[in-house]
Amino acid sequence: MSGTDTRSLVRLSKQPSVRDTVTRALRSAIISGEMQPGRVYSAPSLGEEFGTSATPIREAMLDLVREGLVVAMPNRGFRVTEVSSHDLAEVTELRLFLEPPAVEKATPLIPESAFADLRGKAEEIVIAADRGDLVEYLSADSDFHLAILQYAGNARLTQLIQSLRSQTRLFGLAELYERGHLTSSAKEHHTIMDAIEARDAVKARDLVFSHIEHVRGDWSGHTVGEPHPAEANG
Repeated sequence: MSGTDTRSLVRLSKQPSVRDTVTRALRSAIISGEMQPGRVYSAPSLGEEFGTSATPIREAMLDLVREGLVVAMPNRGFRVTEVSSHDLAEVTELRLFLEPPAVEKATPLIPESAFADLRGKAEEIVIAADRGDLVEYLSADSDFHLAILQYAGNARLTQLIQSLRSQTRLFGLAELYERGHLTSSAKEHHTIMDAIEARDAVKARDLVFSHIEHVRGDWSGHTVGEPHPAEANG
């Protein structure tokens, strides 16, 4: 990942602190695959690319260690965690257990005054998909889902789901965009909003369930529950 590419991830004006900015940027870069699984990155070298000292890089990386995105390598730096198709299947299963019921609970509790903001977040996902801005897509996607989940009234559940979302590498995201399928996935968020605005909690739950399955199937290259081709031969 070049210095220019890394710096493009940083949007200081949108974040309350350099550390928060760096954490968000590194998280997005890891999830999108810009920072490669298995590769070791040093805080000083990343600090040069970000145009900051190594301190906020180390602080951000320690946050990501707790999220399971990187592993600390003494005297070397931080290695991006590799995620297998088995890991992805496990995380997806947990999300399917937790996220749809939480959305069902949240739907009748979301005030109408929040609809416009949520609808705007859904549109930001579509715009990012149209542009092929994968980092912004991931950021907008996370913002949308977590904004809904907060109305379920369980902060620990929201944090857990956020952690689970962060642990998945969105395999094939760039390829999905190149095939012209990313925008259709993005538009599913508007369909979810339609159900929420109609106060149809069951439909919202089912749509989120289907969306998670679609994302896992599309971005990993195989459907939920189907073994990865490499595993099928093993």
